[in-house]
Amino acid sequence: MHESHYRSILKSISWRIVGTLDTVVVSWFIIGSGGHIQAFSIGLSELLTKVALYYTHERVWVHLMARWQWSQTPRISVIKAISWRMVGTIDTMLLASIITGNPLTGLKIGGTELLTKIILYYLHERVWARLPLGTVRKWFGRK
Repeated sequence: MHESHYRSILKSISWRIVGTLDTVVVSWFIIGSGGHIQAFSIGLSELLTKVALYYTHERVWVHLMARWQWSQTPRISVIKAISWRMVGTIDTMLLASIITGNPLTGLKIGGTELLTKIILYYLHERVWARLPLGTVRKWFGRK
């Protein structure tokens, strides 16, 4: 099975929606009652910063892989995934600390989100693995 660009775009958008909703829910839960404005502010801020940070992260990895002639092995993918989760979590912690005015709250939101995002990403991948939307099946002569 081959994934089209269309599928990758839809998958990226759906993950950003899930990721942002996760940030809002986790933030609202940790901040408590009356924290809905701050929770939505964190989620919307993160929506903007994550796009720029993800692009920068990708460009750094393109440069590193070209410079050291690495190929996209499973090991490199795991290292890249871990490095992205670190960048994403730090971004969430900083935004939450700034918006709430409380670094401890930022730490709690980022730490909780680290766990929830791993679980949600796994579930997101499993759902997309079942969706034929945007796939091109290669049968190599089979009907």
